[in-house]
Parts: sequence; C-alpha cells; structure tokens
Amino acid sequence: MSLIVQKYGGSSVHSTERIKRVAEHVVATRRQGHDVVVVVSAMGDTTDELLDLARALTPAAAPRELDVLLTTGERISNALMAIAIESLGTEARSFSGAQAGVRTTGAAGRARIVEVVPDRVRSALDRGAVAVVAGFQGISRDTGDVTTLGRGGSDTTAVALAAALKADLCEIYTDVDGVYSADPRLVPDARLLENVGYEVMHELAMSGAKVLAPRSVAYAARHQVPIRVRSSFSTNPGTMVAGSADLPPAEHSSVTGVAHDSSKARITLAGVPDAPELTSRILHLVADVEAELHFAVRGRTDISLVLPAADGPPALRALRQECADLGVEELHYDEQIGKVSLVGNGLLSHPGVLATCCETLTEAGVHLETITTSDIRITALCPAPQLPHAVRAWHTAFALAAPELATVHAGSGR
Repeated sequence: MSLIVQKYGGSSVHSTERIKRVAEHVVATRRQGHDVVVVVSAMGDTTDELLDLARALTPAAAPRELDVLLTTGERISNALMAIAIESLGTEARSFSGAQAGVRTTGAAGRARIVEVVPDRVRSALDRGAVAVVAGFQGISRDTGDVTTLGRGGSDTTAVALAAALKADLCEIYTDVDGVYSADPRLVPDARLLENVGYEVMHELAMSGAKVLAPRSVAYAARHQVPIRVRSSFSTNPGTMVAGSADLPPAEHSSVTGVAHDSSKARITLAGVPDAPELTSRILHLVADVEAELHFAVRGRTDISLVLPAADGPPALRALRQECADLGVEELHYDEQIGKVSLVGNGLLSHPGVLATCCETLTEAGVHLETITTSDIRITALCPAPQLPHAVRAWHTAFALAAPELATVHAGSGR
C-alpha cells in the first residue's frame, strides 16, 4: 500500500459539482488500496470575494485579521470535500492547517513553514480514513495565531505534508495537463514535458511558469518528494517532477522551455554616486519594505531594480524619501516591464545559444532592454506588450514545439 498526497486547486473545486467529481476520483484512489491525503484550495474566486468584504470596511485591515478571514475559504472547501467523500461510502476527516500540524513563522500573509507534525493526519490514515487538509494555512509556532502562506501556499502545504508523512507521491491537480515547454495560451504548439528535474522546474516556476509554486518545488527538492502535475479534467499522466535532469554532453546545451512574466516593474535611480556603500543602502531600503527584488543592474551612474509590480509602490516610496541622502538625482518608475526566460541545462556551454536569443528577439521586433545569464537560465527584459512575440520567437528558434497541436484547459488553480 502506498501513500499519495493529492492537491486540488481552486478551479478543481470551483463548485459542488466539481467537488463531487474530485471526491469520486479520491474514493477510486482509496479503493485501489492507497492511503490518501487530500489538500484543497478555496473554491474559485472565494479568496478575492473575502478580500472585497474586508476592503468594503477599510482599506487598511490588520494583517492578522485578514489571515483569520482568508483561511475560512480553504476550510469551507475541505469540509465540503470530506462530506462529499463520506457520501460515497468512504470515511473522511477534515483538518485545518493548524489541526494538521502545519507550524509556521508569524509573518501574516506570507508565513513560512517551520515544521509539520501530522499526528492527527497520520491517526486518521491509520483508521482507514481519507484525510482532507485545508491548504494555504498553518499556525504560528511562536504566537499561536492562524497564518496564511502567501502565493502558492496550497502547493507548498501538499509537498510539506508529503515530506512529513514520507508519502510515495505528491499529485498536484490543476486545470492544465502538466508542465509545457511554454504557456500554451501563447504558444498553441507547446510541448507537454513528461519529466522535469527539480532544478529546471524551480527555475521555470521562478521565471513565471504558474503551474507550480516555486516554494513548493524547492521544498520538494530539499526532501526528495516526487511530484506529478496533472489535470483534474482528463486522465492524461501529466508531468513528473523529480530528481535531476541528465546534463548535456560537453559543448552542448539542452533547452527545456520558455517562461514569461508580465507582472514586473522597474525602478531606475539616475545620477547615483559611484560608491559601493550607497548601492548597499539602496538594496537595504528595498528589503526593509519586504519587496521581492528579482535583480539589480548597476551602471556607471544609475541603478535599475526589477521587482514584482505589486512591490513597486512601497519600494518607490521608501527610495524617494531617501533620495537626498543617497545623492540620487532622479527616480524613474516603469510598471510595464516583461520578463522572458529560456530555461534548460548547459546553456552557456554553447556560445551560440545566447547569440540566438538576441538575434531572434531583434528579428521579432522585440526591444531587448537587459539580458542576464546563468548556465540554467537566460533572461531578457522587454516592454510587457511585446512579451508574446518574445516567447514565440524563442520557442520557435529552439525547436521546442510539439509534433501535434496540444489541447489544454487555460488557467491555473492556486
């Protein structure tokens, strides 16, 4: 008998009809002889609806109370899932994140998992029940407060439980058939990837591929949890994420896919004195407002900072307040920055890869603003409206297309 953790995103549990369908699949897995733990996200747009309720009262709700509010979405889903499973004749027990033993830091809205002590989940499994756990949440080990895990929190919950329970497999069910060589909404002939190593998958996720949360992939790699990404709406085997991809032979590269992210902003500080201590102060100011800095480029007289668009305004305010002390002459802000990344192995072992990246963007009419490289990723910045052209150009240039047109369901569940 094996132990399988299955996570279902918001689109998979969007309605009671979909919850019934998921419950049937869970029961079928249990009747095949497997122990099953189910992790669920909130139903559809529930999280946004809860946030709207809070905003109707005040634009500045206390982060602690927002966490208490938002965790109710997943608790509704997991209670309904347990009810649906029991209606099919299989015992089920639902647990909040705290009841499941997910212990976190105390940072409201962005807590990190410190440890998982799944004693109650293990006890339910030992009784033959399906354990249903609310994703995206836990309890602070220091304060005892309910916490939420931020973006991709349900994925991370599932992987963390799989690691703690020593599960044989963690299945992430969403509304796409797996991991593709590019977003099939932009590239219709994108190829479904059968196997992806942890390192490459983490880089794809960090670069904008939304099918898995970066934190969940990092957690899986650390604890060697195999992940299978599959669709809730088909029987396709999906993509297995595990181990390390084979390195290419010497002097050759292996390109896996193209990822993109249109939600970036850039702050440019012009006329910055050439002093290392000033650069350090600028980076500390961004860190102090907890902005997620993706990379910084230092020129002779300016510094460009690229970060998520949501983090742009607080970082901009913090920097503007210190402009005089820093000796900065001007601040420029652009929230229409796109990021396209080529991901694979051994990309720098063949100089032609970088040249091809630059040439194809030029031929596609994409304005290349900045390009950064590593042996596993080449990333270019361009105007956000030009991103689709950039993605398709690289996907074609490196012959990543599937032999036949892929049929997929658009979107992704949390």
